[in-house]
Amino acid sequence: MKTISSVVENYIKTKPFLLSALSQGIINLTSLARNISEELENELGKDIKQGAVIMALKRLSEDLDFQVNHKVTKVLKGIGEITVRSSLVDYTFLVSDTIFAKQAELIAEINGMPDIFFTSSRGVHETNIVLSESLAHLVDKYFKGEKLTQKLDNLSSVTVKLPKENTTVSGIYYFIFQRLAWEGIIIYEVISTSNEFTILVNEDVVDKAFKVIKDLKLTK
Repeated sequence: MKTISSVVENYIKTKPFLLSALSQGIINLTSLARNISEELENELGKDIKQGAVIMALKRLSEDLDFQVNHKVTKVLKGIGEITVRSSLVDYTFLVSDTIFAKQAELIAEINGMPDIFFTSSRGVHETNIVLSESLAHLVDKYFKGEKLTQKLDNLSSVTVKLPKENTTVSGIYYFIFQRLAWEGIIIYEVISTSNEFTILVNEDVVDKAFKVIKDLKLTK
């Protein structure tokens, strides 16, 4: 049976930014209740008093499940080195029977080159390569004949070293990417290993992205 509390909770859970604002106590509950009452009434199938919605929102905002988890905050304070690299190119190719061998040839040639950036990931249908712009001619050389679906240049990367605890605490990536989204930062790629991740953004916003992530270490 649907109740006012359950309908309010389900509604808030589908609105990540609203959920965050509610958990931080930076939203006017009366105004929120007034704005969402009509949708809640449609969901519940009957009229709802605004006071009941306000009470449900208040209980929800006080629930520990909707507070910034102390474990998340602890992990974010432990963020280590943040590395920025510029002048990168992002290639996306369709997976083929020959692309893995061509990628191996590329890696063999660039292996040992100092001060370059290279990373690659493979999905079910696509292979992605991100590397320094100075190496772009090698991609053109080795991947000739492969189906290129996208090429992006004028990109920069921000690589973040996370403490080992990040693999045992839920919500780390959600919290980070939420903050980036709030700043209107578009992320072209996300490449991760167990204890670090790299985001690829336009060079115009890399300074802002760096600051957002750096400021997370100061989260209270």
